[in-house]
Amino acid sequence: MTFRSLDEVSLRRLSLCRFALGAATLLLPFSWGTVAAAAQEEASPEPISYFRQIRPLFQEHCHGCHQPAKQSGGYVMTEFDRLIGSGESGSSAIVPSDPAGSHLIAQITPHDGVAAMPAGLPALADADRELIRSWIAAGAVDDTPASNRVAFDDAHPPTYQAAPVVTALAFAPDGSWLAVSGYHEVLLFPVSRSEGTAHSIVEPQATRRLIGMSERIESLRFSPDGTRLAVAGGSPGRFGEIQIWELTTGALLLSKLVGYDTLYGVSWSPDGTLVAFGCPDNTIRGIDPVSGEQKLFNGAHDDWVLDTVFSTAGDHLISVSRDRSMKLVNVPTQRFIDNITSITPGALKGGLAAVDRHPTQDQLLCGGADGIPKLYKMVREMQRRIGDDFNLIRAFAPIEGRISDVTFDRSGDRIAVCSSLDGRGHWRIASTADAATLVDVAVPESGLYAIDFSSDGSLVVTAGFDGQIRVYLAVDGSELVEFSALPPEGIRSAATSP
Repeated sequence: MTFRSLDEVSLRRLSLCRFALGAATLLLPFSWGTVAAAAQEEASPEPISYFRQIRPLFQEHCHGCHQPAKQSGGYVMTEFDRLIGSGESGSSAIVPSDPAGSHLIAQITPHDGVAAMPAGLPALADADRELIRSWIAAGAVDDTPASNRVAFDDAHPPTYQAAPVVTALAFAPDGSWLAVSGYHEVLLFPVSRSEGTAHSIVEPQATRRLIGMSERIESLRFSPDGTRLAVAGGSPGRFGEIQIWELTTGALLLSKLVGYDTLYGVSWSPDGTLVAFGCPDNTIRGIDPVSGEQKLFNGAHDDWVLDTVFSTAGDHLISVSRDRSMKLVNVPTQRFIDNITSITPGALKGGLAAVDRHPTQDQLLCGGADGIPKLYKMVREMQRRIGDDFNLIRAFAPIEGRISDVTFDRSGDRIAVCSSLDGRGHWRIASTADAATLVDVAVPESGLYAIDFSSDGSLVVTAGFDGQIRVYLAVDGSELVEFSALPPEGIRSAATSP
């Protein structure tokens, strides 16, 4: 028995040795092959990609000032043919295979720690400059896929196969314009008051187009004085952008690229010196609308920030998020102050998508996934207790679906909200004072994503998934006109109109 056991053990050991030798035999060629492949790869590095490596650098640091709508120095970097050309200097920006002869290299190379470009900003990192130089030395090859070569500007505006989904609209403070989001652009529809009527008239044909880089426009707001328009948007998975347009000339004053995804919920401070917005990286940010310099940053939210609004004094910023909260941030210190909504788990059934402030009071209207508009006071006047919702002033009647947008009229006496559910839309006007429903309208043809009162309060305009702009009398909800958000052929922005 003992001999047999030892024999079995020996046999097992022998089998294990044979298995190990066999495995080594199998692994040995693979290991040498891997080393050889790695050596070959090191000897022949992959070419630098313009589309994947160089273009993102230009996009982050340069496109804000060198694009068709804002051609600083007469130089455009968003289109490859113009990128390798020259601006007002007359020198070729990029000479393939000749970095020393490329004016761009001279512009981005710092002297005494300061580079000419990006203007007024820190110089590019050494590694980024070397990557650009190496790409030029290798021939400055454009490997942009054909599907990404389409570029839009005033001379080559977007074309449409169908009406765009309208995600945002707003009336100018003086009532002269209705701004509507389009594809790569904002469409401006004239508003007038016809004699013999008690309400404004929205002309069903856009007469101006503000064409920028962002393919998606998520939010837009006129400045308090009505002279400028702030636009939040971007290209999903590529960049976020804040645009500032001058309404008199139609000129793009500022293009500020932020992050790598679309931006939301743009708002102006009451004095027009700060523009705030929400980001999908869970942050709230604020910039100077002239220089683009970041003035505010806060990361108190736990999910995408979808809308913002300033307090009446401009010293606080209110934001709402997919994390089901409305938060208060002090602007001068950039510090988180309080959760305005209840923090009790289950108190809010889903994220918040929209917020607006009463025109003269720090009362805040919000709405979101649960379909219940709610009015809150901004400042807590008692110590927080578990389970309380102390700042809540009143809740309004639920509306069908998810609330996409909320707004006060200019007097603050009425609120309007819109929603969508399963391809259907709904909008409602209610009394701010007692939450009584004044007007209730179903729109079975389309989910609604945007709503606003005209400046004189006589009209309500809505739009959404089907790209139709619907204009109603605010007094009773009767529809006046419906028209498409498609731009007419041939119109051009005011900046280049003859």
